[in-house]
Amino acid sequence: MKNVLFICSQNRLRSPTAEQVFADWLGVETASAGLNNDAETPVSPELLNWCHLIFVMEKTHRNKLAKKFRAHLAGKRVICLDIPDDYEYMDPDLIALLRAKVPRFL
Repeated sequence: MKNVLFICSQNRLRSPTAEQVFADWLGVETASAGLNNDAETPVSPELLNWCHLIFVMEKTHRNKLAKKFRAHLAGKRVICLDIPDDYEYMDPDLIALLRAKVPRFL
């Protein structure tokens, strides 16, 4: 089983959509979190320890993650999807982007 964590800012639109899109993939367990203090589910050391692979939506997320949680990222692969904050939850265009960018890493 591969534990995959999707991260955005608020954990309201992009990362929860990604979590849903890949939730039923065979051999993959998904979760999502946000880096902002007011995120629905904030990124935590426990989540980072749980996951094998991390997807961030923007380069700023990778930088913020590295600054805030450097000690918990040892040996973790962090992949930036370059998906801007232009989409609603479960937006068909967002789903298409995720399906185009994520599977090759799973």
